[in-house]
Amino acid sequence: MIRVLACLALLVIFVRDVHPQQHYVRLNQLGFTPKDVKSAVVFASEPLPAYFIIHQADRGDFMFSGKLHPVAGRWGKFDFYAEVDFSSFRTQGSFVIDVGNARSLPFTISAIAYAGIVDQLLDFMRQQRCGYNPFVEAECHTLDGRTAFGPEPAGTYVNASGGWHDAGDQLKYLLTSSNATAQMLLAYQLATSRVHRSEIVFDDRFNKLGQPGANGIADILDEARWGLEWMLRLHPKPDQLYHQVADDRDHKGFRLPQNETVDYGWGPGSYRVVYFADGKPQGLKQYQSESTGVANLAGRYAAAMALGYQIWKDSPQQRSFALQLLKAGKEVYELGQKKEGVQQGNSYGAPYRYAETTWADDMEWGAAELFRATKDQRYLRDAKRYALLAGSESWMGKQEAGHYQYYPFLNLGHFRLYDLVDARTKQQLAAFYREGIERAAEQAHSNPFDFGVPFIWCSNNLAVALASQCLLYERMTGDRRFREFVAKQIDWLLGRNPWGVSMFTGIPENGVYAHDVHLFPNVLLKRMVRGGLVDGPVYRKVFQSLRGVSIREPDPFARFQDERAVYHDDVNDYSTNEPTMDGTAAAILLFAIRG
Repeated sequence: MIRVLACLALLVIFVRDVHPQQHYVRLNQLGFTPKDVKSAVVFASEPLPAYFIIHQADRGDFMFSGKLHPVAGRWGKFDFYAEVDFSSFRTQGSFVIDVGNARSLPFTISAIAYAGIVDQLLDFMRQQRCGYNPFVEAECHTLDGRTAFGPEPAGTYVNASGGWHDAGDQLKYLLTSSNATAQMLLAYQLATSRVHRSEIVFDDRFNKLGQPGANGIADILDEARWGLEWMLRLHPKPDQLYHQVADDRDHKGFRLPQNETVDYGWGPGSYRVVYFADGKPQGLKQYQSESTGVANLAGRYAAAMALGYQIWKDSPQQRSFALQLLKAGKEVYELGQKKEGVQQGNSYGAPYRYAETTWADDMEWGAAELFRATKDQRYLRDAKRYALLAGSESWMGKQEAGHYQYYPFLNLGHFRLYDLVDARTKQQLAAFYREGIERAAEQAHSNPFDFGVPFIWCSNNLAVALASQCLLYERMTGDRRFREFVAKQIDWLLGRNPWGVSMFTGIPENGVYAHDVHLFPNVLLKRMVRGGLVDGPVYRKVFQSLRGVSIREPDPFARFQDERAVYHDDVNDYSTNEPTMDGTAAAILLFAIRG
């Protein structure tokens, strides 16, 4: 009898092995607040059952059930899709969803589901610091750098130390850092203002160097100030602005930031090149940018400086710093007016660069913040003019776009101008936002996840921008029509996607998230850095076309890949699994305004 039972047990194991799970449930692993729109996606290669059941995660008690809603479309190897809508279920606790033979990962419903997430994202920002890096407790790149282009003789020393490393590499860009700085400052201001107060409370657990220990300042402001101080160094004279430190010569393999080995012409590990923003095509080798001006950089620079002034101007201890910020913001804004156009990133030995083509949106944002800081009507007139120039121009609704072509992916100028203008202009600004959202919502119908973003490089950054634009549009107008749509974009980032992966490293702590990321702490120190937003899925053709991209075989996500998009949790795939500093900073704003 015992032998028979043993054989039956082996048979059961064999059957399970040859018939793997047929149904898959994907949902936001971080969870929901009771009032949230709540949904999951279930898919299979066979017809789906009619109902879903929600149980308590720990005791298994039945809590809720409902009908599945079939969804059109297919993805990868799966033909049958349905949506689980449990928005009406508001009980707080930890739960799982059962559909057929599939069970979801545990998720929570809690009024504080998103408490602390902003400060978790700041963990990644601190790890990206240059000059002094608290993650490795060492100084790095203290000799940044020596000039290229501009009014000074080539090789002149300019102090460009500080700032943040851009992504898995150790370059530094004003193009991305200005946006990251301004978005963090705006996140703090909106979350703490009487008008827009959210449920987010900012921690104070680190000092200004990013070391453990409170200093009486919210950590988000410590981080933003790290960016502001670097930006001030890039503007050493009223008519000068530097925009990039190092180039793709950096891409010589992983190394600790304090152990720099790359030679930029002044010896290995010595000075790095610092590029001057002259508004002209640049490149020290065969690859030239298509720069036409400096207004994109100038507008974001002015916005960050004016926001810093707004935050610190009433502090007696910070008054002189605030005035320094305002002065720099005004000066650089004037540079943008004199040279309207874009300063793109520079490459050296590879064709990839930040190829931004838009600038009116940035000047609108800068002008709006300078008006808030000074009440000078000239800035308000400028902001209105730039708003009309920018219009609804965006990546939203497009299938293709150049790398960072429509940066910073979200025109915050429209939102910051909105409450300063007359009713007619308000209608125009709201319409610009709405047009972009509607185009993205229409595109979302092409996939069963209702995801409204093209799968170009850094698609996750686009998802953050789209969700943020929806939330800001609702704040501007009170129009709640996109509430379900924005929930699905945020949920995608936290696991409601074909791969069932949270796109933030280490979030949630017990969830399935990107582990094998293209980042030096992961490779060299075998340490996870919490809070980094990875690039996200790309068209298969993008993955196949980029230099140096590969994955280790076999691909555990093979059955979930599609021609429309592939994602690999693999250190060798920098196209989908490299965390970015600016994308993470933009996510800080998203979760601050989400509340």
